[in-house]
Amino acid sequence: MAATATRSSSILRRSLLYVPASSQKMLTKSLGLTSDKVTYDLEDSVTPSLKLTARDQLKAYFSALEARPSTISELAVRINAVSTPFALDDLAALASAALVDAVVVPKVESAADLTFVSDVLRHVAPERHAGGSANPIKIIALIESARAVVDLASICRASPYLSGLIFAAEDFALDLSITRTPSLSEFLYARSAIVTAARAAGLPSAIDLVCTSYKGDEGLKRLEEECAGGKSMGFNGKQCIHPNQVETVEKMFAPARMEVEWAVRVVIADEKAAASGRGAWTHNGKMIDAPVVRKAHAVAAKAEKCGFDVPRLRTKWKHQDPE
Repeated sequence: MAATATRSSSILRRSLLYVPASSQKMLTKSLGLTSDKVTYDLEDSVTPSLKLTARDQLKAYFSALEARPSTISELAVRINAVSTPFALDDLAALASAALVDAVVVPKVESAADLTFVSDVLRHVAPERHAGGSANPIKIIALIESARAVVDLASICRASPYLSGLIFAAEDFALDLSITRTPSLSEFLYARSAIVTAARAAGLPSAIDLVCTSYKGDEGLKRLEEECAGGKSMGFNGKQCIHPNQVETVEKMFAPARMEVEWAVRVVIADEKAAASGRGAWTHNGKMIDAPVVRKAHAVAAKAEKCGFDVPRLRTKWKHQDPE
């Protein structure tokens, strides 16, 4: 199986919104949401007594869904942990649904957890996991314990369907008997390790912790601060627990307008420099070499996925020359 091809097919993620699968009202409401990824939660938001009801309700919901809403890029299901008696039934009931793009696996402790999920996916939806398939059900692993953090390298190699890691701060804090603070400094090592492992493994997504504040100006300020901090560490998205967080997360993790303009100008100027045989050149008095050019291409590509009209910007700056 081509792990690289599978992983590169995953879309850019900025917002990952959780919707409780036990709430029929929220299932219906979710169709009108706008988010990169909507994840229907069968785990923490569902009490043990309602697990079966929520699973059946979610299965019926997917069966009645004719198409993915245009405002949502991916639909996912957060199953129960592999260590519980519910995980196998969750996968058996929902992984065969045509519109399920991914499964979010909570409390991943080792590579064996993802090996188990991969084997079940191949059995439940063999047509989507045959050799060369371009549309496998992707796996996203929730990292929420000390054991998982120190075993990230093997976890990242565990499945060709793995497309991202998510940091679950609250469970991690519980595991280490620490208290979450506004600075999030107590999570610095774990967050950095997760981003580094995801990048080293070529995973397209590294999703940051949930912001538990979402009401009023203070909640918005805290969310913006957390987004800025996560982006600076290398995360390319953030979990959302309320729809009113999504717009801010999308905005904060997208490239800034000035950054996109800079990237497009550098790309155009570099094309002209390459055509004339120049290696390094300057832009606005700053040296531009190969690493800077690669960054400019990456920003321009990300901007296009985020909805920027990059072709129009290329037209605007078509006369940009290397200095």
